[in-house]
Amino acid sequence: MNNQEFILYELKGRIATIILNRPDKANSCNIDMLRLIHEKLIEADKDEKVRCIIIRSTGEKFFSAGYDLKDIQGSPEKAVQITEWGRKVNETIVMMKKPVITQIQGITVGFGVLMMLASDLRIFADRPKEELYIRLPELEISAFPQTGATLLPLLAFGFSYAKYALFTADKIGLEELKNMNFPTRIFPLEQLESETLNIAKKIAKYQKEFTFFTKTMLTIMNKAYIKSCLDLEDECGKVAYDPKKYTIKELDDFIKGLHERYP
Repeated sequence: MNNQEFILYELKGRIATIILNRPDKANSCNIDMLRLIHEKLIEADKDEKVRCIIIRSTGEKFFSAGYDLKDIQGSPEKAVQITEWGRKVNETIVMMKKPVITQIQGITVGFGVLMMLASDLRIFADRPKEELYIRLPELEISAFPQTGATLLPLLAFGFSYAKYALFTADKIGLEELKNMNFPTRIFPLEQLESETLNIAKKIAKYQKEFTFFTKTMLTIMNKAYIKSCLDLEDECGKVAYDPKKYTIKELDDFIKGLHERYP
């Protein structure tokens, strides 16, 4: 299977569906897959027929295990590229005019969580924690939290829970998410795909100006903040990955500068 087959695109009526199709690798995303996801998001957003977009994946065990870290291992150039394309995907989902629904049937880790958090609605399968959880392991695996890894949990969960998710790297199950009123809907696994499609069809029937402007207004209200936060992640990431070993004093000075540049 080549990279083109790892990302599938379906168009049925007014619904475009982007499908992660790499179940043997836990639907983890390499650079080419991220490019394809971004390409299909843009294609769907420009398509006159499309009113709503679904992101889902194949297989039952994983929605997505995040970035394919083996693909970038030992290559600083690839590490930069996967960060750039990861940000493009998540920023596009947030900023595009058409509603995006993520359908989550299984374990979701790292970038998979971020893509879900960037989406407008999240539909979950009703499964126990050992079969469905979300997890942000960036700090635990020495990966700097970029491409929305601090911003998106903050927007979705709030200040305190975002810190909990990032600093502990704990598995967060459906019951915990329900306590935060986070899932848009929850359905039995065997009904997940059909019920997600029904929700998308309902949204697709709305007057397009009303739907597109509603998302756009909410986005514009937060646009400067979102872009500033993503820039902040990238700026900190460059220093975090710098081979130079910074002293506490140098880090203090850098952080003071951040407070001045990002008021």
